[in-house]
Amino acid sequence: MATALQLMLAMSTVLVFGVVLLIAALISARAQRGILSTAVLFLMAGVVAGPGLLDLLSTTPSRRVPSLVAEVALFAVLFTDGMHLTLTQLRSAWRLPGRALFIGMPLTLVMIAALAHWVVGLPWPAAWLVGAALSPTDPVFAAALVGADHVPRRVRELLNIESGANDGLALPIIATLLAVNGAAQASFGLALGGAAMGVALGVAIAWCAVRLARARWFEVSGPYAPLGVLAIGLVVLGTTSLLHANEFLAAFAAGVTIASSSERARLAFAPVGELVSEVLKLGALLIFGAVLTPSLFATLRMQDYVFAGLVLVVARPAAMVVSLLGSRLERREIVAVAWFGPKGFASVFFGFLILEAGVPQAAQVFQLLALVIALSIVAHSSTDVLVARGFRGTREDT
Repeated sequence: MATALQLMLAMSTVLVFGVVLLIAALISARAQRGILSTAVLFLMAGVVAGPGLLDLLSTTPSRRVPSLVAEVALFAVLFTDGMHLTLTQLRSAWRLPGRALFIGMPLTLVMIAALAHWVVGLPWPAAWLVGAALSPTDPVFAAALVGADHVPRRVRELLNIESGANDGLALPIIATLLAVNGAAQASFGLALGGAAMGVALGVAIAWCAVRLARARWFEVSGPYAPLGVLAIGLVVLGTTSLLHANEFLAAFAAGVTIASSSERARLAFAPVGELVSEVLKLGALLIFGAVLTPSLFATLRMQDYVFAGLVLVVARPAAMVVSLLGSRLERREIVAVAWFGPKGFASVFFGFLILEAGVPQAAQVFQLLALVIALSIVAHSSTDVLVARGFRGTREDT
C-alpha cells in the first residue's frame, strides 16, 4: 500500500512538473522580453501544489529529497557555467572576481550576520550561520544578464566567476560555524581539505577524460560527444560524494578544465548542458516551492520581513560597491553587479544542512533563509531582463 502511494505521489509530481514546464515553454518568449519569469512560475507552482494547499508534492524541510535536488541542480549549473570560461580567461579576469570573493563576500557575510542579530534578535552563533548561508550568489536567477552578449564581458565574467567559486568557499565557513554550534562531524579542517580535494578531482577527472578521448585507441562519435561530457560530470559528482570532497568547486573546476582543453567537447555539450541544467533548476524550484508551506511562515514577524528586505537591497549592494571602489567598472556596471547577488540553490542546500545538523535555532535560521531565498528569486529573476536591456547599444569592453 505504501509503495502504491509513493508511486502515485511520484507520478503526480511528474504530472505537475510536466504541466508547468509546458506553460513555461508557451510563455518563454514573452519571459525573455519582460518581467515574466519562469523561475517564479515554478516556485509559485510548487507552493500551490505543495502540502500547504493541493498536497500533490508532499515534502517537508526535514526530508532529504529537497536538499538532494538543490545539491544536484547546483552541481549541474556550476559544471555548465564553468564551460563558459577557460583558464586563459580566468587568468586575465581574476582581479574583479577576486575583489568580489575576498572583499565583497566577507563584507556581505558580516553585514547579514549583524542584521540577523540586531534586527531579528538571533544570538550571534545562529546569526553567523545565516550570514554564511546567504553570502553565496546564484547566476541562474540573473540568466538574462550573464548570458547576454550585449552586456559588457567583464560584468558577465565577474558574476560568473564569483558565483562559480563562492558556493564552494562558503562550505568550509558553514562547517566551522556548525562545529562551533556543537554539530557532530563538522570541522573547518575537513571542509578546507574537501575544498582542495574538490578542485583537484574536478581538474584531474576532466583532464584525464579529455586525454582518453584523444588517444588513438578511442574514437568518439558525434552523437556520443555530449554524452561523454555528461559522463565526466557524473563521475565527478559520484567521486566527490563518495570521498566527501567539495562537489561545487569540483563541478566548476571540471567545467573550466573541459573548456580549456577541448573546444570540441565544450561545443558538443553546450546545448545538452544548458538543457539539463535548466530542467534540474526548474525541478529544484518546484520542490523548493513545495517546502514554502503556510506553516513555515506562520510565526514570521515584521522584523523578519525587514531583515529580508535589508539583505537584498542593502547588504549585498553595499558590500559590492565597497569591494569595487577604484576598479575600472562604470557606475551602471557597478550597480548591476551590486544588485545581482541572487540567493539560490547554494543557500537552499546550506539551509537544509543547518536544519539536519540540529544546532540551536536551526528551525528559525531555515525559516529566515527560506524567506530571503523566495523573495530573492522573485526580485532578481524578474529584473534581469530589464537591467540587461539597459546595456544595449553600449560598447563591449573586454
